[in-house]
Amino acid sequence: MQTLQNFIGGQLSESHSGRTSAIYNPATGEQIREVVLSSPAETAEAVSIADKAFSSWSKTSPLKRARVMFKFKALLENNIDKLARMISEEHGKVYSDAVGEVTRGLEVVEFACGIPHLQKGEHSANVGSGVDSHSLMQPLGVCVGITPFNFPAMVPMWMFPIALATGNTFVLKPSEKDPSASLFLAELLKEAELPDGVFNVINGDKEAVDTLLTDPRVQAVSFVGSTPIAEYIYQTASAHGKRCQALGGAKNHCVLMPDADIDMAASAIMGAAYGAAGERCMALSVAVVVGDETGDKLVEKLKQQISQMRVGPGICDKETQENDMGPVISSVHQDKICQYISSGESEGAIVLVDGRDFKVQGYEQGYFVGPTLLDQVSPTMKVYQEEIFGPVLCVVRVTDYQEAIQLINDHEYGNGSAIFTRDGDTARQFGEEVQTGMVGVNVPIPVPMAFHSFGGWKRSIFGPLNMHGNDGVRFYTRMKTITSRWPTGVRMEHHDSSFVMPTM
Repeated sequence: MQTLQNFIGGQLSESHSGRTSAIYNPATGEQIREVVLSSPAETAEAVSIADKAFSSWSKTSPLKRARVMFKFKALLENNIDKLARMISEEHGKVYSDAVGEVTRGLEVVEFACGIPHLQKGEHSANVGSGVDSHSLMQPLGVCVGITPFNFPAMVPMWMFPIALATGNTFVLKPSEKDPSASLFLAELLKEAELPDGVFNVINGDKEAVDTLLTDPRVQAVSFVGSTPIAEYIYQTASAHGKRCQALGGAKNHCVLMPDADIDMAASAIMGAAYGAAGERCMALSVAVVVGDETGDKLVEKLKQQISQMRVGPGICDKETQENDMGPVISSVHQDKICQYISSGESEGAIVLVDGRDFKVQGYEQGYFVGPTLLDQVSPTMKVYQEEIFGPVLCVVRVTDYQEAIQLINDHEYGNGSAIFTRDGDTARQFGEEVQTGMVGVNVPIPVPMAFHSFGGWKRSIFGPLNMHGNDGVRFYTRMKTITSRWPTGVRMEHHDSSFVMPTM
């Protein structure tokens, strides 16, 4: 049984904690390897090495740091197939979806390649008589990323490319469920000639996380995961004087107006609800339909398309057509999703398509939940209020647009939302009124491109700055403004002391 270790100081580092965690192939239910769970001392050692590497890396010119990112970008492009297969095997998502994940992460690397421009600060001449001002965007120090299982490559690449490009060093703590991708990314960074110790991977559980959150040498923490953990991460990191961005849970709604293109909307909702088995923070989990006639049309089209879905392992033989949806991450999560479906049924939702007890021939021990469709869901139900993080779509019926927008704005989460309509005025009004951080108009998964920033509202985020884009650059740097005056002659003229607030 292969045991995955840590990557510290530019090389694999063996853990002596004596603790490990099993890694499973979700499609088969078989254990395929194990990963070490590092001790607090080993975690602190990773921080120490990153801290030592900061003094030289932070002084490296932005142009040289960008050239490392360019080399890393080329290596990623050459290894997309290998990385995607690694993700599919440990996470379960289908191969093409894993390729898409790597591609979206690669876009952040491309953005980070422009760091000489992004980090150049500002300058103003003659803000006063003979006085100039300029700003420096300086790196923070050791930064930490704590990432979830659902995007083992993309979410880490939302964080570390910008952190490294701006001159910080980085310690990544990936999910213990699928850590291979993170270790492979570390190897590619070394091949891209990133100096040893600048990027480190520490595998572990809560012991490692708590060590990272409390170590005084850590300056900033980035996290993506569930809201209860995000809240804990943010509070603990903030209490220990660290800058923190913690992205939490979601309950993403789409509004379907009566004038929408039903065929287009149904196809878009299908992919957004059931892609990656619903294990996306931007998955569409609630369809809010305006009017019963609109609702009836939608559910009939969804039922028809669900019946044609191919569900099975993420990686298939060359002769086999790729599946649309793979398994969920674990047997525990599989049971949890099924319990949510049962809860919805007991509270009065109509189970139009039932994914419980779903089996795939030849993969009976896999962690599969079939695509599930619940109709007549009400806001009081548990399946509506909580994030399921599985292939379950809830249909809520309302009478008009105002009821739909109020429904979304009343929810505790505010990650993403979408509207399907042909009416520009309604779409514009929705964009202005909806209380979510990311909005789609006839776009079901409105994840911003890397040069914009990703983040929600309300209890979907803790901290003032979002991921990647300009917010990412601001998060990983601190601003210093220098105001200077130089004597015009050989000796500076004598000036009397002034005790009033200086003005220009």
